[in-house]
Amino acid sequence: MNDRLRAMFCDHLAIMRGKYLPASKIGDGGSRFCQSVFGTHYDRDLLNSPGSKTYEGLPDMELRWRKADIRDGWEPNTKVVLGDLFDQNGAPLSLCPRGILRKAVDDWATHGLSPKVGIELEAYAMQADDDGRLIPYDAPGGVVYGTGPFADPLRFNDRIWQAAEDMGFRLEMITAEFDTPQFEYTLQFDDALKAVDDIVLFKQMAREIALEFGVVLTFMPKPIPEAGGSGMHINFSFVDKKGNNAIASGETGGPDNMNDLARGCVAGLVHHHQGLAGLIAPTAPSYMRLQPGSLSGYWQNWGGDHRNVTTRVSGEGGAKARLEHRMADASANPYVAVAAVLQAARLGFENKHDLPPMETGDGFERNDARVGTALNLKKAIEHLAADQILAEAVGTDFVANHIYMKEKEFRKTKNLEADALRDFYIWFL
Repeated sequence: MNDRLRAMFCDHLAIMRGKYLPASKIGDGGSRFCQSVFGTHYDRDLLNSPGSKTYEGLPDMELRWRKADIRDGWEPNTKVVLGDLFDQNGAPLSLCPRGILRKAVDDWATHGLSPKVGIELEAYAMQADDDGRLIPYDAPGGVVYGTGPFADPLRFNDRIWQAAEDMGFRLEMITAEFDTPQFEYTLQFDDALKAVDDIVLFKQMAREIALEFGVVLTFMPKPIPEAGGSGMHINFSFVDKKGNNAIASGETGGPDNMNDLARGCVAGLVHHHQGLAGLIAPTAPSYMRLQPGSLSGYWQNWGGDHRNVTTRVSGEGGAKARLEHRMADASANPYVAVAAVLQAARLGFENKHDLPPMETGDGFERNDARVGTALNLKKAIEHLAADQILAEAVGTDFVANHIYMKEKEFRKTKNLEADALRDFYIWFL
């Protein structure tokens, strides 16, 4: 088979959409899709959501890409590319998640700063039993920080690692997580848009390679009710025009050495804590994961080297200085989740929000914080709707579409339990 191009975008539900195209498309180009994809739900229910134009003829939108962004894929004779979405008039589509991240990057550029991002993904491996029911991948020797065949008997992660190297991804690590069979995948820091492009393609590649081994690798936040949740930790810093790490105040990091930029960012993330949840933890299982004492970003707090706070200030300084936001999970669109975190941080910096005292509790039996996230998706969306400043910063059109779709989602899932709830999402996340 001759080379072909797989052109893709990540939609409002974090589902990858795309087309296979002939070799003649391997260059600057574009392809049309139906805009009412943004009215399509997980269960293929087609809704008249804001901006989807479902009741306005289901018009075209166009995915456009640059030749420079085309890369070798993980399928034989197939190159892959991510692009930006435009409406039928040729204007940037306001619902485009990649465009939402571009806006966040541009907003920070007004301060002479470029966001750098590193993302940690957690996922569970599942297999079908003799009756076709999904059960946890059989890794009886798996332990936290486990490596080798006890953690991964089929060695599907070796294949993922090799494909990642072949595609030019800069892996930071792959390891077994606390609950078996859970794994963590981390890519190195990069410019915000490139880092998210990489994590979007890596996630899709990893799921497809695992499937070749009979493994369903799911990044949904709580596929196994009795086990821990899976998050998408967003680490970020900024580079100034001289190439220096702008949140570093010296070679020593930590809460005692935060500069005004770092303090403002943390204050913004604390201030917009409840509104953020509706965007970055946007599914019903997200609120099974977001619970007190679960190392998940539940509490409206911050701290230093403390895994039970939501915003964590790294103890590393200098070029490695960074902030880590621990609430998001990978049921969120990664472009939107990173944009939302960057925008909340920017609002805190620009509006000079007060930084509350650092959390001193252990996060299990004692907390200073008294406010957490909502207890369910419905309440989280209400908090998002009330946080109009954050919604405007992220993008009012996208947030309106998001709120509509998530209100419908809550109604669809509120009576689902256990396997039924998992199966509503697992093939997409």
